[in-house]
Amino acid sequence: MALSGIAASVIRRRDAADGKDPVRFSIDRNGPVAQASGKTGPLHMPRSSLLPAIALVACATTAVAQEAATSGPSLEPPAGTYQIDPIHTRVMFSVSHLGFSDYTAFFRKADATLAFDPANPEGMTLQARIDPASVETLYPDASFDFNAVIAGESFLDAAKFPDITFVSTRIRQTGPKEATVTGDLTLHGVTRPVSLRVRYNGGYAGHPLDAGARIGFSVEGALFRSDFGMGFGIPVPGTTIGVGDLVTLRIETEFLNPDAPGVQTGP
Repeated sequence: MALSGIAASVIRRRDAADGKDPVRFSIDRNGPVAQASGKTGPLHMPRSSLLPAIALVACATTAVAQEAATSGPSLEPPAGTYQIDPIHTRVMFSVSHLGFSDYTAFFRKADATLAFDPANPEGMTLQARIDPASVETLYPDASFDFNAVIAGESFLDAAKFPDITFVSTRIRQTGPKEATVTGDLTLHGVTRPVSLRVRYNGGYAGHPLDAGARIGFSVEGALFRSDFGMGFGIPVPGTTIGVGDLVTLRIETEFLNPDAPGVQTGP
């Protein structure tokens, strides 16, 4: 039911006992409004009528919420500058642990800006930053700060190198929704080119329950940490005892553009 339909719904009530004029009330964004004898104002009802009125308000509110939730997204996301949505972003990495499993951790703090242009994907540009001190290992023993070990001198050395950055230098479209994004990765004070496999998962120009135009991506990549001056714990050749040199990357992320033209805004 559309909001205008709810607002137009009128309930008529006549008190047969005292012969009073019919009372009409409708539901608008501010709640129930009474109309009687040509006057309009906030609804005042006897206690005996409160329950039906409350039930009507509840039904109207539910209908509005259902309309917002089920109304489809608007047009395709427009070109523009999009910022990372940290709530819907996870930057993860994995390394071999003794050859027995891939140990996985992630970063809690990441920022990125994307110049998005669906008409010219290869002309897009990306700048991203990760705080290495925000590494999260989910180590179960609270008495031992394993996050500090990974962020410390033996690995990321976040105190000396407080930023991990990526700046795209080339985007090559490899499929309808796939691309290889190459850029300069600065990690542990070393800058080297890295290529990432990116899949565009879609987006929209706006939605009544969202803050703006939204787009989403899945990203995969890999690097050797020794290329960035992090050689601690790498296994001796011919063995797997240690922490692997190969680091695999996986990123799930969404970007927002609250200033996109034509964005729908919620009630």
